[in-house]
Amino acid sequence: MKIYNNTNSVNKKFLNSFLAIGNFDGIHLGHQALLKKAYNFSRKFKKTFGILTFDPLPKDFFSKTDNRILNTNDKLDFIKKFRTDFIIKQNFNYNFSKISHENFVKNILFNKLKVSNIFIGEDFKFGFKRKGDTSFLKKVSQKYNFKIFVINFRKFKNQKISSSKIRDLIQSGKISLVNKMLGRPWLVSGMVIKGKKIGRRIGFPTANIKIFNQIKPLFGVYAVKLIFNERTYNGIANYGVRPTFGKSEPVLEVNIFGKNHNFYNKNVKVLFIDFIRKEKKFENSQMLIRQIKKDIKVAKISLKKKYVRN
Repeated sequence: MKIYNNTNSVNKKFLNSFLAIGNFDGIHLGHQALLKKAYNFSRKFKKTFGILTFDPLPKDFFSKTDNRILNTNDKLDFIKKFRTDFIIKQNFNYNFSKISHENFVKNILFNKLKVSNIFIGEDFKFGFKRKGDTSFLKKVSQKYNFKIFVINFRKFKNQKISSSKIRDLIQSGKISLVNKMLGRPWLVSGMVIKGKKIGRRIGFPTANIKIFNQIKPLFGVYAVKLIFNERTYNGIANYGVRPTFGKSEPVLEVNIFGKNHNFYNKNVKVLFIDFIRKEKKFENSQMLIRQIKKDIKVAKISLKKKYVRN
């Protein structure tokens, strides 16, 4: 898979491709259906298949936040599974944000990329002030000689699967529902950093990860799986400020069951399997220890359950 940082540098061999366009934040079940359909059509008609996405997310660019469901590297890793020939990771900056929806179609999709077929979600919006939509693309498709395929995203228990809904669920601690909408466990990744070794002192050593470049979960305790060097470890995690020991900067602390492992300065992935409880302040460390032992029992039960893809 060839990756480009903008539409200006795309190789000529990828012109006249089948192109899926969107933020694809989280690569949820709706996105997966769209990408599978685009890939299948491209192979049927013997065309190259590409993805045009945006980094940072337009909404995050304007609000100066970072609430993506997956960081950029993890998103690209998931996209690779859809066998795309190329991806354009368009840098969404001030100049790009000023491009009108008309010029986006004329100058980028038609003149630069010469797309033949476009695949988008039903709620796709684009261009300055989000004035472009599926209706506009259908209207101009004949003029610019491309076909439009609009994919209606799936629902789960009468709730539309969308990235914004998934973000709300992550911040509400509803991880089980998040995972069903994603079709897999939600994950964060990052480097294990030095901590205050509080966990080690109370008998539960942890790998501490500062969450950057993506949305943060609800402060609380979770059943998790940690992946390092293609090996998976079961564990329990707390994301929060450790109020029992005096508040600190939010950090994700992961305790691996069984043998102690040293992941310091290593990049790891943490898969969130289930939410156990909200973070709380205990009167002393002994009360916290008793609660952690109870949490571990709950986490082990959650981790034994087979994850079901919906």
